[in-house]
Amino acid sequence: MSCFFLTATRPTFGRNRSFLRSFEERLGIAVLALALLFVGAQTVLAHEFKVGDLEIGHPWSRATPAGAKVAGGYFTITNKGSAPDRLLSISSDISDKAELHEMAVKDGVMTMRPVAGGLEIPAGGKVVLGPGSYHVMFMDLKQPPKQGEMFTATLTFEKAGTVTVEFAVQAMGSAAPQEDND
Repeated sequence: MSCFFLTATRPTFGRNRSFLRSFEERLGIAVLALALLFVGAQTVLAHEFKVGDLEIGHPWSRATPAGAKVAGGYFTITNKGSAPDRLLSISSDISDKAELHEMAVKDGVMTMRPVAGGLEIPAGGKVVLGPGSYHVMFMDLKQPPKQGEMFTATLTFEKAGTVTVEFAVQAMGSAAPQEDND
């Protein structure tokens, strides 16, 4: 009887072992896929550029519909130096023209106007260009920014000089990345 019992339990045990091995393999594949997804997302979401004492954090834009003539650009500039600097101009490969703009609401009326004389980045300070405040207007688009793609722009600063950055294009209507809301 012991022999029958051992014979009867071995195939069941073998199936359980096979099931566990299969489960472990699937779990391992799922964990690897999530890790790769996380690494890829971090690469797209957290990209920074440096010129002199300035750090430009996560330049991003939103996709635009076909036929759109303008797009917005957003990023954060952190000045790690002891002297202020000034963002003077921007040029891009996706538009004929790019300007710094400021959006504000006063007495319930929203206004948007170009920033004259550039945008000061205070010593030891941080300036956020984001929806509803300072931002870049890419005008006379040569091609629409498409979700998931990148496009380049060159920022020119008074003291630090020029730096080429890449804007990550997010979905139309997407919210600002969390680091831009700090």
